Amino acid sequence: MSHASDLPIWIAVPVALLLLLGSGLSLAGAFGLVSLKTFYERLHAPTIGTSCGMGCVLLGSMIFFSALQSRLVIHEVLIALLVVVTTPVTLMLLGRAALHRDRLEGRAEVPPTARPEDVGR
Repeated sequence: MSHASDLPIWIAVPVALLLLLGSGLSLAGAFGLVSLKTFYERLHAPTIGTSCGMGCVLLGSMIFFSALQSRLVIHEVLIALLVVVTTPVTLMLLGRAALHRDRLEGRAEVPPTARPEDVGR
């Protein structure tokens, strides 16, 4: 049985607000994924929503379980570290793979590869 109902209101309110904020950010990222038109636009919304939303949920979880167990619970820091490190790397790899594919196919909306002599201009 959980003793979550025994938490003081000054802990329950911030935890609830963090969970609502985190779920709202994740939901906004999901809407961005569905509503944006191109692949490149779709990359950013879920990535930012996932990182920020998951951070709020994990912070709320840390506060909740630290108050519930009367000791500092920081297991979620490892989860947050993995999310913060892997999400942007995945975004970059997906974006570069799509850009390489689109350049090979010769799509007009994708800029060509920069030539070395054009870099300094």
